[in-house]
Amino acid sequence: MKRILIMAVLALSFSANAQEVEPKFEKVGEKVKATYFHANGEVSQQGFFLNEKLEGKWTMFDENGEKIAMGNYDQGVKTGKWLFWESDSVKEVNFDNNRIASVEKLDSKKSVVIN
Repeated sequence: MKRILIMAVLALSFSANAQEVEPKFEKVGEKVKATYFHANGEVSQQGFFLNEKLEGKWTMFDENGEKIAMGNYDQGVKTGKWLFWESDSVKEVNFDNNRIASVEKLDSKKSVVIN
């Protein structure tokens, strides 16, 4: 119990000292391109807003800059095929109106075509 408390205090002190990196927003036509960052300065998410809702392709990255997820939003709703990278595997998750319709684990040795 004492060990858990010490670890929690250390984790909180490290996160309190982490440098905040402000998100970046830029107007692109009718949309707003948003880029969010991890505390280390690496991009964590990038995508667009339209009428204050997530819209179009969004891509997520881990703290090392490796892609971990990618998919599309339609007026703030997850739609269509999303890809999730975990270690050596890729999962294809199909969304229908923000709900998971199917999940398929893809062979990591095959190429994944991304539009």
